[in-house]
Amino acid sequence: MTAIQQNVGEPVSDELALVQAAKAGDIAAFEELVRRYDRNVFRIAQHITQNREDAEDVVQDAFLKSYENLQQFQGQSKFYTWLVRIAVNEALMKLRKRRPERMVSLDEEVKTEEDSVPREVADWSPNPEQQYTQAELRDILTRTIQGLPPSFRTVFVLRDVEGLSTEETAEALDLSIPAVKSRLLRARLQLRERLSRYFQKRESGENAQ
Repeated sequence: MTAIQQNVGEPVSDELALVQAAKAGDIAAFEELVRRYDRNVFRIAQHITQNREDAEDVVQDAFLKSYENLQQFQGQSKFYTWLVRIAVNEALMKLRKRRPERMVSLDEEVKTEEDSVPREVADWSPNPEQQYTQAELRDILTRTIQGLPPSFRTVFVLRDVEGLSTEETAEALDLSIPAVKSRLLRARLQLRERLSRYFQKRESGENAQ
C-alpha cells in the first residue's frame, strides 16, 4: 500500500508524509508532489525566464534534481520552499546561458530601512476595474512584471503572485529577510509607477480620439 492510498484511497494531505514516503522509494508519493506543485513551479520559471520552453525545461530539471537529492532534504523547511529554490537556481542558469554578458544574481545583499514600507504601497496598482476586463488587466500586469529587473521580479513573483511568506521567500532565494523586504518594496514601487504611466498614456490616447 502506498502512502497516497492510506486513508481509504484519499490522497495524503501532509506534505512531509509524502516526502518521507518518497524517500522510502514510493514513486507514487513523489508523483503526487509533482502533481501538486508542477504548475506553481512552471509559473515561477516562466516569470523568470520569460520563455515557455525554458520554463518547461526548468520544471523537469527541478523535479529531477529534487528527486535525486531527496535524501538531503532534512524537513527543516517546507518541501515546496526547497523545491522553489532549486527551480529558481535552474531558471537563473537559463538566463546566464542566454545572456552571459549580463550576470543575474540574487546573492548580493541590499541595504534596506526595516519595515519602511509606505502605507499606500499596498495599493500599488491603479484602480481601473471599471475600464478594463480582468483578462486584459492580467495581461497588462504580466507584461509589466516582465519588465522588472530579474532580482526584483523573482521576489515579487514568490511573495505577491505565489503567496510565499517573507521568510519562505528569503529561504528559497538564499537572501536575508531585509533584502527580500527591500526588493519587494522596490518591485512594488516600480510596478506602481509603470502601471500608472501605462494607464495615463492609454487614457490620454483615448481622450485624444
